[in-house]
Amino acid sequence: MTEPLPEATVVSLDDHRAARTDTPPIDLTKPTTAPAEPAAPESAEGTGVDVIDLPGNPLADWLTVPDGPILPVWARSVKSLRENTTALCRLGWWHARYHAVRTPKYLFKTVLLAARGFYRAVVGIWPTLSAQEQSATVKALKAQLKVRPEDIELAARHQAAYAERTRTRQWRFGIAAVGVATAATGIMLADPLLQTGIGAAVTIPLAHLGRGEETRLLDQAAPPIRVDMSAQQLNDALRAAGLLKSGGGKDEKDLPRVSCTMGPVRDGRGWSVIFDMPRGGGKTASDVLAKREVIAQELGVDEIQVIMSRVRAANGGNAGRVSMWVADDDPYLGTPNPSPLEKAERFSIWEPVPFGQDARGIRISVPVMWQSMFFGGLPRRGKTFTQRLLTAAGLLDPYVRHYVADGKGGADWMPMKAVAHRLVMGAEDDAIEALKAMLAELLGEMERRFALLRDLPTSVCPEGKLTPEIVARYNLPVIFVTIDELQEYFTAMEREDREQVINDLCRIARRGPAAGFISNFASQRPDAESVPAKLREIITIRYSTQVVDRTSSDMVLGKGKAAQGADASVLSEDHKGVGVLVTGPASYVTVRADYLDGPTFAQMCRKGRALREETGQLTGDAAGDVTAAADAAGITVPPIVSDVLEVMRHSPRMFTTDLLAGLVNIDEDTYGDYNAEALASALEAAGVKRTSKQVKISGSNGAGYQRRDIEAAVPAEILLSAGR
Repeated sequence: MTEPLPEATVVSLDDHRAARTDTPPIDLTKPTTAPAEPAAPESAEGTGVDVIDLPGNPLADWLTVPDGPILPVWARSVKSLRENTTALCRLGWWHARYHAVRTPKYLFKTVLLAARGFYRAVVGIWPTLSAQEQSATVKALKAQLKVRPEDIELAARHQAAYAERTRTRQWRFGIAAVGVATAATGIMLADPLLQTGIGAAVTIPLAHLGRGEETRLLDQAAPPIRVDMSAQQLNDALRAAGLLKSGGGKDEKDLPRVSCTMGPVRDGRGWSVIFDMPRGGGKTASDVLAKREVIAQELGVDEIQVIMSRVRAANGGNAGRVSMWVADDDPYLGTPNPSPLEKAERFSIWEPVPFGQDARGIRISVPVMWQSMFFGGLPRRGKTFTQRLLTAAGLLDPYVRHYVADGKGGADWMPMKAVAHRLVMGAEDDAIEALKAMLAELLGEMERRFALLRDLPTSVCPEGKLTPEIVARYNLPVIFVTIDELQEYFTAMEREDREQVINDLCRIARRGPAAGFISNFASQRPDAESVPAKLREIITIRYSTQVVDRTSSDMVLGKGKAAQGADASVLSEDHKGVGVLVTGPASYVTVRADYLDGPTFAQMCRKGRALREETGQLTGDAAGDVTAAADAAGITVPPIVSDVLEVMRHSPRMFTTDLLAGLVNIDEDTYGDYNAEALASALEAAGVKRTSKQVKISGSNGAGYQRRDIEAAVPAEILLSAGR
């Protein structure tokens, strides 16, 4: 048992420091003389000590090898030199053609300028020819003679001055006349080629003399710069945004300013600048990004034209360094760019998927392996078209198995019936049951894969994840799960079913990537009721088209992203197919997505079916799809039969009213005016024979159709090939 401590103990810190022997006492007083420099070792060879870096070496900074590239970026490879040389030649050839077609205009302008120059030359030389420098003397003498006419000497001086001026004028005009006559005679007698040269030698100086301060002989090949930018404007904009201190009666040169490490310089169709925020002001690069709208207003542009990002340490940046690009006009308008996937015969899902272009036209690709994706935004802004880009990449890889659900049940995802292992259309009761069954199947497949991966040796599966080799050896295709219009399913479900489906989706998005699952979800209203936060927050890649405000943008892209600059609410109604792509906690870019229309997507689905048939990977619903099998066999199935089979995909029987509603959802233009009689007539004309006009569903009888009656109108060989 220890003795109790005394109530209070006074300790002398000076005595305590002096008594310590483990470390010498530290003298905090400033020395009056410089400390002696440590002696350099006799030899640093073999000791691992760099003599240059020894403390006290006055030449250390001067002898340090600069840590910078010797050559500029464009000259570091043969490929870069070749491409830049080619671009320079193309630019020179374009300018040559541009000015060549304007040669007559330039000649006409030259003649006009030469005429103006001739006039200016005559006006300028006339005082010399007329001896005006002597006229003042003659006028003065004449004025004095009028005052004193009796002065004979003054009259003689006036007469002599007048005669001298007359002789000067005569010989000057004579020389000029002889020169002009001689030049005119020489030109007339000269060879035509020499005449042209003489004419050019005379015309060009005269045209130069006739030019004005604003006169431009050649047209401007490049369009005029619509946005001008300078370091002063940048500082003024940042000062107006409250990012730099201002006022206080100080001289402008004494105010803090940003330090531009590059620019402002012209960069494509805009201005580029990289600057550092001044120290001592307490402002960081993140503060600059949050003030994008104010900065754009001060620069006189729309905020969509201002592209800003932090420069990280990996690129030579720091916490206060910002890269800014200001476009001359809206960089996201114009003709859509077709997707490179249109002309591709095959594609590996293990490679980044071509997605679109940023404001400067740089191609953006998205790596989808080991990722989950979420798409959001207002209706009719290109959300579904963009979501289909990533799914379309999986169509061209036969070792990708598709699971697709579309809560809207329209025509956007209908072509996937030729490829999808499971396809759920609509959000009716039968479709919801089919969705729940699909998720249960996915979870069972995920657990089966994890069990298989755990049993594989380390030499085959070193990281416990799917690899291309494992896919080929064990027939484990990548699973691509695409669900569009999630809010339609969640709002149509009961609470218990909704919670179960949400939990299943969370498990797939959270654990599925390691087993080769790629989640691709989309919703129009990503609020807490439509898409819960616990599902959205585990998604790694997010994309948002236009939304109504910053809060909605953060719901899609993540909390706080709008303050960092990733704000989809700045997009307008004209920005269809344009959205903000977030690929990491601090990585985002506004992308103009590639364009892939419906017919092209359907063609890619047919191509994907052919690839899977060749490799034996056509499975599930696609293997038993009647319409797709008929298309592959070159047999035409009446559209009404194909569409009715699609509506009844999940139901063996259906009431007529529900069938009509499903047909309108698929193609309102065709089936909007259909009623029960028109539907019966169209099916009868297509060869459908009804075994009964009444069907019983959930204990209720009503007019309807049996799916087997519709399938009977399809040729038997098609039914056999589809496994019916």
